Parts: sequence; structure tokens; C-alpha cells
Amino acid sequence: MTGEREARLNPDLVRRAVLAALEEDGAWDDVTTALTVPPDQRGRGVLLAKAAGVVAGLPVGEAAFKAVDPAVRFLPAVDDGSSVVADTVLATLEGPLASLLRAERVALNFVQRLSGVATLTARAVAALEGSGTRLLDTRKTTPGLRALERYAVRAGGGHNHRFNLADGILIKDNHIAAARARGLSLAELVAQTRAAAPHLMRVEVEVTSLDEAREALDAGAEVLLLDNMPPEEMRRVVKLARGRAVTEASGGVTLERLPEIAAAGVQYVSMGALTHSAPALDISLELALA
Repeated sequence: MTGEREARLNPDLVRRAVLAALEEDGAWDDVTTALTVPPDQRGRGVLLAKAAGVVAGLPVGEAAFKAVDPAVRFLPAVDDGSSVVADTVLATLEGPLASLLRAERVALNFVQRLSGVATLTARAVAALEGSGTRLLDTRKTTPGLRALERYAVRAGGGHNHRFNLADGILIKDNHIAAARARGLSLAELVAQTRAAAPHLMRVEVEVTSLDEAREALDAGAEVLLLDNMPPEEMRRVVKLARGRAVTEASGGVTLERLPEIAAAGVQYVSMGALTHSAPALDISLELALA
């Protein structure tokens, strides 16, 4: 699986995401703050976790405050990837109060969102503990925030699937349907793709049954994506593929289903909910004013 190239947050990417969000929020045209807070008034505060979870995105939150005002001091109290309990201070900050208020919502939006992804990922990883099955994310990400959300998956202990459509070959149901409309069988499609693919790139094929798995394997598929298969069918496909191809389960994956999926013996399970359905972790900015 791919994605290790984003092992760390790219500062340029963070800056672009933060600036776009600040512009969207009108941070430099905050009429309320301009009319109610003197430019010379100072402020101090903390980012406070109001629920237990796994932290991710503190560097993004810091970037938001510093983009509004480089004079803001932001001191993380924990590292990304840390598990925290409610009422844990995540960071302390101080600077011009107007600057803190202008950046507050954007900074919190990023940290809450990314911490929510990391928290759900950590729960999923815990559900797979001891199985040997690795947890993957998917491309079901917020447009424009994929690299940040995939970073949060890693902070929660998960792993990344292909980053984008150029990163790997994955023949899915619609590709197969399109080929069949042209008179090609699954085996012919896979063989044709394998023959034309770059020699370092594996061919992954989505299959929904043992028969499709056998056909894809015989044609040279190197990874099988087991789509919405019941556990017993997964076990048969895993046995068939052993020593011939990597197996990945996907489709309808929930926290509750993860143990039974892992028990089927798949090497990977991809879970779109990590990024498309993770609830934000409740985090607030608590100001201490003289």
C-alpha cells in the first residue's frame, strides 16, 4: 500500500490549507473583534480537550494562529498521536487578543477534525489488535484536506492506501462493468492491464465472490479487494489467494465488524469511515484575561 511519502506534514501544504480556511472565514475582516477588542490588548489561553481521544493537528492549529499574527506564541503540551483524557491541556498560547480571536475558529476546526479522525482510527486499530490485519484509510476524504486527514489516520495508528488515482492500479466494479460492455471478461481485463502496467506497480482487483477471485488470480492479479463479502466467503478467498496475492477487505466496514473480518485472515482492511464519518473531538480555546 502507498502513502508513506506523507509521513510528516508538509509545511507548504499546511500553509495553503490554513490560508484558504482563514480567507473563507474572513479572519482579516473580523468586524466584531475590530469593534470590541483594542489592538494592544493581550491574551493568554489554552487549547483544552473536553473529551477523551487521540490528538492530531496541533501543528496545523499553530500555523493558523501564526498566519494571522506571527507574534502569537503557541506551545504544544502534548504530541500529535497522544491519547488524552477529558480536561487535558493540549497547548498554551499567548499574544494579541484580537489575533487569538481571529484565528480561533479555524485553528479549532482543524484540530478538532483531525483529532476526531485520529481517535476513530485508534479505536479501529484496537479492535484489530493481535490479528495481524492492518488498517487502511480510503480516498473518501474532505476535498482539499486529504493529506491532512491521512496524516491524522497515521497519528491514530492506521496506515494509508493509495494517495490518489495516479498512485496505484485498482480495477473496481465500474471498470469491470465498462469492460464487459465492450465484450471483455474479467480475466481478459486483468491480463490486459497487467501486461501494460509499469513493472513496479501491482494490479489490485475488486472481487465480490470466490469465482471472481479465482478468475482475477489466474489472470495475474496481485492484490484482491474483497468487496462486501461475508466472513465465510472471505476465508475461502484468503485460502485461495495464499501465496499468490495480497487480500484486502472493504465495504460496509464498521468497528463492530472488524474482529470478524480480521478473523477471516485478510492482510488489510480499508475503512472509509475513518475520514468520511469521524466525529470531531470536542476541543475549546479557554482564554484567561486580566
